[in-house]
Amino acid sequence: MSEVEIGAGKRGRRAYAFDDIAVVPSRRTRDPRDVSVQWTIDAFTFEAPILAAPMDSVVSPQTAIQLGRLGMLGVLDLEGLWTRYEDPEPYLTEIRALTDGSVTARMQEIYAEPIKPELISARLAEIRAAGVPVAGALSPQRTQEFSQVVVDAGVDLFVIRGTTVSAEHVSQNQEPLNLKKFIYELDVPVIVGGASTYTAALHLMRTGAAGVLVGFGGGAASTTRAALGIHAPMATAVADVAGARRDYMDESGGRYVHVIADGGLDTSGDIVKAIATGADAVMLGTALARATEAPGGGYHWGSEAHHPELPRGRRVDVGTIAPFANILGGPTPTSDGRANLVGALRRSMATTGYSDVKEFQRVEVVVAPYHPH
Repeated sequence: MSEVEIGAGKRGRRAYAFDDIAVVPSRRTRDPRDVSVQWTIDAFTFEAPILAAPMDSVVSPQTAIQLGRLGMLGVLDLEGLWTRYEDPEPYLTEIRALTDGSVTARMQEIYAEPIKPELISARLAEIRAAGVPVAGALSPQRTQEFSQVVVDAGVDLFVIRGTTVSAEHVSQNQEPLNLKKFIYELDVPVIVGGASTYTAALHLMRTGAAGVLVGFGGGAASTTRAALGIHAPMATAVADVAGARRDYMDESGGRYVHVIADGGLDTSGDIVKAIATGADAVMLGTALARATEAPGGGYHWGSEAHHPELPRGRRVDVGTIAPFANILGGPTPTSDGRANLVGALRRSMATTGYSDVKEFQRVEVVVAPYHPH
């Protein structure tokens, strides 16, 4: 990819966000009813390639069950309110009611409550009892401490999710997580991320991960770009990681690692373009926080919002528009791509002539920056 000159002493690669690209129709169209949007990872098949992000405003044990019954995967944050408090509802109510000026400091206090291993076990058992796939997420910093509790509780998919996760974390202060050894010794498939470059993703794939999350500071509730000056435009990031997946398949003799776009996916069009640039699935936060059943009650935040030393997120007012069922499968009360996400993906694939998600990764795209009026 060509570089541009930033100044006499610095050059940079041009990168693209989803708003900078568009999918192009081909010579063939299909009936949407003939299109499959199913996604399979390890032994699990889902009705659509959508995971709900491990954020307290999106996934509770109950919404994980509800999403599972709708054919999606809800990932529970195992460092969230449900594993710190026996009854988190009063704290959710309080967070929703806080003023913008006080919300960060009060959330830091609320999330200072220690994580309780017995609550991790109880929450995952509740999801398992409902008969849907069980997925939980820990940060790299907490993985070694609580992973055995998670595995013993019977998790089906284990997610290690941070702002960025590397296979070569260096620290002079503590023993870092040996990701390759950890994944090798674990009995369940691991999804790990985020990564946003070819090299970082390739190293994560070599650890034995079943999937790699792609994204860095792109979500509506993130302030990472403002706080740290770091950002990865998602169309380029997903395409780079998809390139790493292709090369890792050659290197490993055919082992396939799933690429999961995570961040900056607000509308059905963003989901379409994530898959068009090489993603196998998407992880959604804001888009699902708008559901009437979402624990955030129209507000949305992630773990970065209450970091004890350097918050890199915020609570945002996203409103509510429809139940999960309508946001995912329609019918939709809006025309702006915020609902019937699966129906829109299916129609886009049909309009461009593709029959399944793997095929759709080959669709033609163009650089066409979009400036809404």
